[in-house]
Amino acid sequence: MLQYVFQVTKYDPEDRDERGHYVGTEDIVSDQGPVEAAYLAAVAEFAADTGVERLIIREPETAAFANFGLEPPVPGNGLAGLFPDGMAGYHDGAEVTTEVGLELVRAMLRDNGAWCRLEVEDRFLVHVGYDQYVYVGSDRPCERALTRTQDLGLFSERLEQSPYDIVIEDENENERRPADSVFWDQVTELVATGRAGLLEERPVRNASRWHRLAEGDVDQIRERLAPRAIVAVWPGISSDRQTVLASLPDDYLVRLVWEDQDGQIHSLITDDARSETLPTARAVMALSCIADEQPPLLAAVLPDTDGVLRARWGSERDQEHLRAGHS
Repeated sequence: MLQYVFQVTKYDPEDRDERGHYVGTEDIVSDQGPVEAAYLAAVAEFAADTGVERLIIREPETAAFANFGLEPPVPGNGLAGLFPDGMAGYHDGAEVTTEVGLELVRAMLRDNGAWCRLEVEDRFLVHVGYDQYVYVGSDRPCERALTRTQDLGLFSERLEQSPYDIVIEDENENERRPADSVFWDQVTELVATGRAGLLEERPVRNASRWHRLAEGDVDQIRERLAPRAIVAVWPGISSDRQTVLASLPDDYLVRLVWEDQDGQIHSLITDDARSETLPTARAVMALSCIADEQPPLLAAVLPDTDGVLRARWGSERDQEHLRAGHS
């Protein structure tokens, strides 16, 4: 845990009621102008004061089926142009320059749809919260950055820790199976016996990439997966589209997975699956969105190239996903 953590905001602490709630006139969305620029300048100053020039993306997300932000997400979730290979560079453990990190902070301030933690282990962190609250942590007191923050018209308050620190209270409860050689041997066996047909790769929370599994292709697919992604193995999809859609329940969300005429596999979450005609689908599968109701055959997290599992995926949904597929 970092020794120096600060809440940085545009909200004057004097404008609070007896319960500590802000009652001033500042808007809770970004002005996309001078105040936003002040936030970015303050974060840059803290990074410079700490002596970091590169940041690590942790637990990245994109907008889900139900977006609870105050502003609608924009196409591309605010990530357009930030990574040379589209979203391929947006994954847990990806290292970015402070300039790219500041653009990610901008996207989060604007509620564009993407969210992540930006950190340097044991040295620095930037977390963006709701309503324009930003949390910056350092292993140094950052006196120059604090003065600069005040000069920019922002307010800083010392905290014990960021409210967005990831906390895994019980390692056994939050067990994450590594996608090691034993896991891949099991995948190969499931494919060879016809029980597995799809591999879901989830490098970003709320976003999946799909790979058709065929005998002899497992090693090639494995080489293309993003670092630290959650991977899940599923049965194959059915060419009997009408039967699959007719069997869907009426009263909750489902996740449709389908293959188009070019062999590309897509997915979406919907609450009205029967209205989805999927005119280009060659095959389709429907998955329940209720945890444990339809678990994958296997699920695991990719370790780093040195074999160490450093991903910290820890939400209830992610852990249910991993435990359900843990054999």
